[in-house]
Amino acid sequence: MSLANIDDAHDEELPTAARAGGMAFPSSHSLVLEIVDGPDAGRKVSLAGFENARALIGQSPACDIRLTDQQVSRRHAALDLSGARPRITDLGSTNGTTIEDVPVVDAYLRPGAVVRLGATSFRVMPATSRDVSAPPSSTASHFGKVIGGSAAMRRLYPLCERIATSGVPAVIEGETGTGKEVLAEALHAASPRAAGPFVVFDCTAVPANLVESELFGHERGAFTGAAGARKGMLEQAAGGTLFIDEIGDLDIALQPKLLRAVERREMRRLGGDRTIRVDVRILAATRRDLDREVQSGRFRDDLFHRLAVTRIELPPLRAREGDVLLLARHFCRDLGGDPDTFPSELLDRWEDYSWPGNIRELRNAVARWLALGEVASSTEARAARAEPGRGDTAGDFLDSFLTLGLPLPQARRQMVDAFDRLYVDRVLAKHDRHVGRAAAAAGIGRRYFQMILARGPSD
Repeated sequence: MSLANIDDAHDEELPTAARAGGMAFPSSHSLVLEIVDGPDAGRKVSLAGFENARALIGQSPACDIRLTDQQVSRRHAALDLSGARPRITDLGSTNGTTIEDVPVVDAYLRPGAVVRLGATSFRVMPATSRDVSAPPSSTASHFGKVIGGSAAMRRLYPLCERIATSGVPAVIEGETGTGKEVLAEALHAASPRAAGPFVVFDCTAVPANLVESELFGHERGAFTGAAGARKGMLEQAAGGTLFIDEIGDLDIALQPKLLRAVERREMRRLGGDRTIRVDVRILAATRRDLDREVQSGRFRDDLFHRLAVTRIELPPLRAREGDVLLLARHFCRDLGGDPDTFPSELLDRWEDYSWPGNIRELRNAVARWLALGEVASSTEARAARAEPGRGDTAGDFLDSFLTLGLPLPQARRQMVDAFDRLYVDRVLAKHDRHVGRAAAAAGIGRRYFQMILARGPSD
């Protein structure tokens, strides 16, 4: 049964118990997962720390809700609490997921609905005063260089503090532009390794034939042009932290070598026969769903388990109520401007905008406004009208430039720039924010595509 079948169907098409507890969960209550059958029967897991997030369920140590049931897959299902109702998604498990004995792949839950995974049954219910509550949210508006005072961000800060001091590998997940690298740097700065180097390796920024050399280093003569030995990123990060960005794009042929470095703290340079000890903490980030990448065979299961000892998911900017203005003022000061000079109508538009490029897009918007002033404000208005579902027409788009009263060459240039940015946003969304595939689909070089993307949000 698909998500659409359950969500859009009439109540009579839903399992009986899914209707039994009422149509929706009380918004004023936190939730608890009650295991009612199976090896872990009687156990209760508070879900208060997973609002606006996803909890993985399975046998794997990387799962948020770990079960001992041998009939449950290592990563069996995901429980998404980001909407008004909990949503259960089967992650390609061996024995499947059912609600009231009805097999499901993706479905919303109702209070009291019994979900079965293997030999384990559970239900999600409003928590009572006797249930164990999650640690309280932080009252801070930042964690290191990570800025955010929304409830979605404040819930993460206590977890960030624990991850920072633990020293174990961690995976940071989130959409493009949500600030994964900034969070990784903040975790390093708050860790016992803060005095050591913080080295960044972006799997998408290095040509495929050079990734091994860049990451592990090479010996003299290892390949044509290797005139001397060179330390790779792992050695350069010794005593500190190596942040591997977009780990999901790492060639699967290199993943065993990285696994050895993480697991045994040793490696060999390309073309070398000497084992080198490396003392480095690995933080990894990805925009991809690594659980699905593992299931599809594109990412090694053993490397995933070693890296995902702890996981943290950064929410998109559209889910961070109040943070747009906070971040806009921060970026304005950081760029040498006065945030009190922002026009109120511009801030209103920014609050209403969905920010598909997240924090990176907002920073570019602030920088453009500081550089162009009122011209930037007018283009921001066009960006808001051009969003899907806003009903903008080609005539409105052209008219918005004509009303500026600019000379023809300048108006033409601004209109072409606006079209370019709108185009790259659309093609990026179509290709899961993957720049390489989007550039190929657009028929232009990756570098030129990134130059257009760097101009900021679509106008």
